Amino acid sequence: GTMRGYLGLSGLAAGVIKSGGCWIPTLTPGVSSFPHHRATLRLSEKFILLLILSAFITLCFGAFFFLPDSSKHKRFDLGLEDVLIPHIEPGKEGNPDPGARKTNRAGLFYLCREEEESLRDKIRADHERALQEAKEKLRKSKDELKAEIQTEKTKVAEDLKKKDGPKPLPPVPMPKLVGVNDGDPGDPDTKEKRDKIREMMKHAWDSYRQYGWGHNELKPLAKKGHSTNIFGNSQMGATIVDALDTLYIMGLHDEFKDGQEWIEQNLDFSVNAEVSVFEVNIRFIGGLLAAYYLSGQEVFKVKAVQLAEKLLPAFNTPTGIPWAMVNLKSGVGRNWGWASAGSSILAEFGTLHMEFVHLTYLSGNPAYYEKVRHIRKLLAKMDRPNGLYPNYLNPRTGRWGQHHTSVGGLGDSFYEYLLKAWLMSDKTDTEARKTYDDAIEAIERHLIRKSNGGLTFIGEWKNGHLERKMGHLTCFAGGMFALGADGSPDDKAGHYLQLGAEIAHTCHESYDRTVLKLGPEAFKFDSGLEAVAVRQNEKYYILRPEVIETYWYMWRFTHDPKYRQWGWEATQAIDKYCRVSGGFSGVKDVYSSNPTYDDVQQSFFLAETLKYLYLLFSGDDLLPLENWVFNTEAHPLPVLHMANITLPGSQNQG
Repeated sequence: GTMRGYLGLSGLAAGVIKSGGCWIPTLTPGVSSFPHHRATLRLSEKFILLLILSAFITLCFGAFFFLPDSSKHKRFDLGLEDVLIPHIEPGKEGNPDPGARKTNRAGLFYLCREEEESLRDKIRADHERALQEAKEKLRKSKDELKAEIQTEKTKVAEDLKKKDGPKPLPPVPMPKLVGVNDGDPGDPDTKEKRDKIREMMKHAWDSYRQYGWGHNELKPLAKKGHSTNIFGNSQMGATIVDALDTLYIMGLHDEFKDGQEWIEQNLDFSVNAEVSVFEVNIRFIGGLLAAYYLSGQEVFKVKAVQLAEKLLPAFNTPTGIPWAMVNLKSGVGRNWGWASAGSSILAEFGTLHMEFVHLTYLSGNPAYYEKVRHIRKLLAKMDRPNGLYPNYLNPRTGRWGQHHTSVGGLGDSFYEYLLKAWLMSDKTDTEARKTYDDAIEAIERHLIRKSNGGLTFIGEWKNGHLERKMGHLTCFAGGMFALGADGSPDDKAGHYLQLGAEIAHTCHESYDRTVLKLGPEAFKFDSGLEAVAVRQNEKYYILRPEVIETYWYMWRFTHDPKYRQWGWEATQAIDKYCRVSGGFSGVKDVYSSNPTYDDVQQSFFLAETLKYLYLLFSGDDLLPLENWVFNTEAHPLPVLHMANITLPGSQNQG
């Protein structure tokens, strides 16, 4: 309306014009235009005043157009009465009295000056606010802005879905489930040991139930809840979700029911928490899926799919390689600050396949399977130095970071999931098996060595040099080699079973050469010291399961009694040195006879360490390996017989 008011100024006999927040009474005579008055050269007072007002209107008009537009601040919605009523008494409604108009011109002028002042203040404040918002936006990276846009889109899509109501998950046939309980070992001595392990589980669970319920983990000495940054410091009950399947197979059904009730009532994923995609996948999604398959309770399936939807925004990267962390509420992802030049980590983005295949199977949503297929295809196209996979990959550029390769932390479960993807597909995913075989061949050539004392170990490759150090995490590989022996190329099954046995022996030595008979975090093989930790910050034991995991796999494939013997040694050491009145704690130095505690009962102690010990002293009919594949957090998922299943984009459709 501003332009119309301005152009029609000279032709209006009476009325008002709105400009820049001021309502200005029009003061022109009722003539059509100025040129008709050439005869009168004397400038009348009216005309001078008109010029002044016109200039002022132009000024207001300019201000109006140069202001940043923001309707929410309502800069220009001052009504007619705000300006005119206090100064002008109207004659008739809608037509101010001409006499009143004359006497109030000066008042009106000052009024508009006041308006102008307040407008200026508003403009200044709004500009400062806009600048601040712009600065905040500029601080954000392109990827963060993209993620924000994507999240907004997703929210809109979700809102539209909600209007239609939540769609129930499609009914799918339950895979053939074999050996979900019992597993009686037969002889009384073994049964007694197994009962002791169940009692340890009950102590760990009851302590958590009493002192840390709902928190992610427990501080057993302080007797309160504990959380780490992998869970975004939110109370998501990680121990509950991680422990469910262990409780179930041990027959601790009351405890299982307590956990289920907490999950039904309290497990909420719409929290403003930045979580590790990898840890949430293996512990929460893995734990919920396993609990669903073991118990058949729908709530676990529903919660697993709800959580998985919250992880999908992590894949919004230029390459499709997911960020390490994602905010469950906003969907914004980022990588760990310490990882090589903002890289994603091989063991993190490479440890999603098992769970994501099951998510697509149970939800009917192809997105999960497509995400992990894409990662595998991208890796297949990349050059690998010496046939080895470096631990770091940049999700923006799709290039490798530092050329570090490890079968321990940062690399471990990537190799494990190649083998397990093949097993879980009922051995139809031959691409996964071939990728595994090629990777293991390169690992044998470059990383596996024998020490002077005859111990086989797996070193770490760092920039063209082999570091003769092995981590506790690497000890899982003994079990992996045994699990992958059947199906090896060139009739090498015997070789890989033997290699598994050698790794198990080396890792047992790392336990046996300590005071507490518990293994250190990492141990070296040089300068006469073998299978022993050298640095103080590598002497701790935090209730880790990898050595016991290897004992269990070796027991299943060989039934050599030494594996049960070694497992019992570890059980006794944990019970003697890690048990406290409020649960179980890690220890800071396994070479000290009087160790200090770290005061953390890790969720994986209940999920993995105690589960593998219990299975080691159970019969082979409890979770048989022909029917179940364990994720890297020891959550059992059933083999999917692919003949009956169609996964979108799968090359192996039935």
